[in-house]
Parts: sequence; structure tokens; C-alpha cells
Amino acid sequence: MSVAFTDTRAGNLALHVGDNAADVLQRRRVLEDAAGLSPGSLRFMEQVHGADVEMMEQDSPAPTADAMVSRGLPLAVMVADCIPALLVGQGPDGPVLAAVHAGRPGIANGILPAAVERMRSAGATGISAWLGPSICGSCYEVPAGLRAQVSAQVPATWATTSWGTPALDLPAGAKAQLEAAGVVIEHAGPCTLENEGLFSYRRSTTTGRFAGLVWSHE
Repeated sequence: MSVAFTDTRAGNLALHVGDNAADVLQRRRVLEDAAGLSPGSLRFMEQVHGADVEMMEQDSPAPTADAMVSRGLPLAVMVADCIPALLVGQGPDGPVLAAVHAGRPGIANGILPAAVERMRSAGATGISAWLGPSICGSCYEVPAGLRAQVSAQVPATWATTSWGTPALDLPAGAKAQLEAAGVVIEHAGPCTLENEGLFSYRRSTTTGRFAGLVWSHE
């Protein structure tokens, strides 16, 4: 089993940000080759900031969802400030994997616990999580009302920016939700806004997307 997070050196991997589609697909092929995967084997989602989790089979089309679960099929999630969460568990017949797009709406609506539940329904035990780079609580400024609304649902998200204004700490919220679900946090990435080598929508609304990848070698 492997997990990885790209950065700006891999280029934009999203088809929905105005980039040339042929260039994006070529970058995805380069990424698959680097991971030792066959062309077109990485599953990508049409991410919509919802709370739907899709179970992926060999012939499943790209879903409109914000989390995918598979029994070993390689999965990808694209972000530029939201959390790319990769989860791995062991099922009765091999690994059970998940890739989750965990932004503010997803954290508030429980996309991570829903993905864990779907993994367990597929037989997964011993689930671990890798949280990729995302905007941190010291940088993610939001209106006070929005902070109150989200933190009422996920108290760990309440935060203040480094300059003293209301903020949300999505990584803290994600960790709290996963730990409450009995998931071990193996890794938490740095802040996207603070790192020029990562795409950040807060830094520039015209930007690409980097990816989190999880795949099995079985």
C-alpha cells in the first residue's frame, strides 16, 4: 500500500480550472507511471463539497462525490486548500482504501466519518489516515457567524487567525472526527497558504489542484 501527495512540480491535475485538458491528462499519465500504475487506472471524482461516499468497482465511472472507497483500486483526490484525506484499512480479502475531499462543508457534514463507516461496511479494520497539505487554522479566516455555525457541529474547528480574526481549523476538526471514529492519524501535512510549492485557492483564485493518491501493490 502507498500514499502520496503531489505539489506544484507535478502541475495542475484538475480538468475544471480552465487548463488545457490534454495537458492535464498527460500529467495524470506521468503521475500514474511514477506510481507504477497502468494508464487511466487512478480514479478521480467530480468533487462538489457534498457528503456523498461512493464505492468504486473496476467498471465504476467517475462519481459525483467527495469520497471514494475501494477494495484496492487506486484512488485520487484533488485540492487547493481543502484536506486531501487518504484512509487505509485491511479487509478480509485485501486492503480497503478511501480518498476524501474534506473541505469546510465536508467537515461540517461528516464526510470523514461517513467514509470510515463505508470502509467498515466493506470489512475494513485497523483504519489509518494520512491528512495531506491544507489551509491551517492560523490562516483560514472566515466570518464570525460561519465560525460559530461550523464549530457548533465540530467544536475542534474553532480557531483564530494569527492576526486575531475568526478562523476555522479544518485539520483539527478532521483529526477529532477521525480519532472519535477510532482511526489512527499517521500524518498531517503543512499549510497550503504558507507554502509556495503547493496550490492554494486562498492565495490565488486562479490556481491548479494538487492530488492525494492511495493505491495498493497487491
